[in-house]
Amino acid sequence: MIKEKPRPIQHPDVVSGIEKELILYNDDVNSFEFVIETLVEVCYHDPDQAEQCALIAHIKGKCSIKRGDEEFLRPFAVEMTRRGLTVSIV
Repeated sequence: MIKEKPRPIQHPDVVSGIEKELILYNDDVNSFEFVIETLVEVCYHDPDQAEQCALIAHIKGKCSIKRGDEEFLRPFAVEMTRRGLTVSIV
């Protein structure tokens, strides 16, 4: 008897193509250190990932920092906005 490999569990919104992104925008107010610290604390990025996202946002003007459905992303966006960063869910 051949066993099938288990398939990864996907969120229903991802399967239906409604996945959204949390976008971080560059600003001239917050320091790199603060942005990195916020990404680590709020979005659970590791320090290297947070540094890369901060640098991409600085160079390109924006960076996708998290993906998922809007309900999942909303608390991250609210907290980052509360801390003074500019983000949106698209």
